[in-house]
Amino acid sequence: MSEAGPERIAAAGAENAAPTGAPSPRGPERSGTPDEPGAPADPPGRGGSGRPGDPAAPGGSGTPTGSAPHSTGSSARPDADRSTPRPRRRQARGEARIAQLLAAAADVFRTQGYTAASTNAIAREAGVSPGTLYQFFPNKEAIAVELGDRLLHRWQETYGEAITQSHTELALDRMLDRALDPLIAFNTENPAFCVLMLGGEAPGRLTEKHDLVHDAMFTRVKALLAGYLPELPAAQIQRVATMVFQLFKGGIDLILAHEDEEREAYARELKTVMFRYLRPLLDEANHLSRGCGPA
Repeated sequence: MSEAGPERIAAAGAENAAPTGAPSPRGPERSGTPDEPGAPADPPGRGGSGRPGDPAAPGGSGTPTGSAPHSTGSSARPDADRSTPRPRRRQARGEARIAQLLAAAADVFRTQGYTAASTNAIAREAGVSPGTLYQFFPNKEAIAVELGDRLLHRWQETYGEAITQSHTELALDRMLDRALDPLIAFNTENPAFCVLMLGGEAPGRLTEKHDLVHDAMFTRVKALLAGYLPELPAAQIQRVATMVFQLFKGGIDLILAHEDEEREAYARELKTVMFRYLRPLLDEANHLSRGCGPA
């Protein structure tokens, strides 16, 4: 048997060698994982995230080419689902911080007024840095609008329960207690409400909302008076409702200007004024109901 020459030996070695870049029996060797430097880039057409198998990437299949799909067990990537909502505990902390800032804003608006108030003063009252405040509100107006919206919602609930047709069955003094006590309590517990709604300094968006609520409340007062004094003509009911509104607004200003026993005394005075104004009208309505004609 003849010996092979050097050229034939080299050729045979080249034929038996694995092609360049072919995988070894252990699989392709990589210099890093998909999340580490040196990892192969996402193939073209697999989405723009740069992460193989990222479910959020448009056009991606969820797994790299040639790899088995990821299981849904503990080996799943922690950032695989980007749509997962924030933990409830974190949301609760955020709501608590907002409530803290709004309570501080209410105190600042009450003592300084809306125009003189500042975000720095509100942050200081809340015991937080201005940077923390700006994580939740971009400016003072946004704080006032959020606080005003919440107060308006509570005001609607309060007068909705206080001014109802069921009160028409009550005696006048008891009707005034049922209607006025919740309204007075709301205003004394939320003095910033009057500052924002009646002070003329609040943002225009807030005063527009207040005007809508005011009109709805006025309609309820007219309906209550019409039910309590059904014999009086509509034009007179309109005037009486307007007078009741103005008496209430003036009385609230006096009540809020005083504290403790004096505040309670002015609340009683407001009820007395209302009673003495409405009682003759009630007598007139009763007189008309008996068919006696105008008194």
